[in-house]
Amino acid sequence: MPEPSTLHEVDDFDTLPPYERYKLLAGLIVPRPIAWITTVDADGVVNAAPFSMFAMVGEDPPLLMVSIDRPADGGRKDTAANIDATGEFVVHLVDRPLAEQMDATSTRHPSHVDELALVGVDTVAAETVRPPVIAAAPVALECELWQRLEIPSREIFFGRIRRLRTRSGLIDRELMRVRLADYAPIGRFGASFYTTTIDRFTLAGQSASTSLDTL
Repeated sequence: MPEPSTLHEVDDFDTLPPYERYKLLAGLIVPRPIAWITTVDADGVVNAAPFSMFAMVGEDPPLLMVSIDRPADGGRKDTAANIDATGEFVVHLVDRPLAEQMDATSTRHPSHVDELALVGVDTVAAETVRPPVIAAAPVALECELWQRLEIPSREIFFGRIRRLRTRSGLIDRELMRVRLADYAPIGRFGASFYTTTIDRFTLAGQSASTSLDTL
């Protein structure tokens, strides 16, 4: 381990090219949860792709955010185009048994290709939206488009969660708490690395009611 130091290296983000900023931020702001998103186009063709610039935004209304990059060829990701076309998408959280199939859907294919069928992922119908739900996912969030933003490098979508679907037994329905011992989603680390959430710890000074928003 490097020795602690009071000195810091400083990078001026106003002078760095965008890709250099991306590499630094994507390697430092980790781990990031993975949003494995299913959408359909106007003709009902299914698309699936993972994104790690993804976060919970709020609970009233229940909102999440996903940031989708623009391809270098100047086109658009199918996920972004489909959300604009239908206003609907499903966000799945990913655990270790699904990692290889999730990663396989990150390969770019023509828009008429159903990535889930290509890699052998079973789906079931959603309750409130047209895109399907990945049957083996521990968590699926059925979303309607709430708001979108555009920046030069990305399209940013805010989704209002209409339905929460979870693996059987994952939630204690009396306490409305997640059984965290049974839940181990993976996250995206820097470069091509992923990380698990198996190794966990608590802090003695933190009560169960303490909000992480205060830390």
